[in-house]
Amino acid sequence: MMSLRGIHLLFIVASIGLAVMTTLWSMAMYLSDRGTWGHLAFAAGSLASAGVMAIYLVAFTRKSRQIGMR
Repeated sequence: MMSLRGIHLLFIVASIGLAVMTTLWSMAMYLSDRGTWGHLAFAAGSLASAGVMAIYLVAFTRKSRQIGMR
């Protein structure tokens, strides 16, 4: 059985992956003939959220090690 920490890490990594995939989809839409500035803005927002979640992942990992979570 996974620990609460393990499940949390799994969901963070999955969320980062989904945000990156959303960024790629948005950029593909923007570069197509149907693309608008909204697709570009959506891609930028998705990429920014992936970056913030990556920073959170590192911070959570460090903090959970400091307090002895396994």
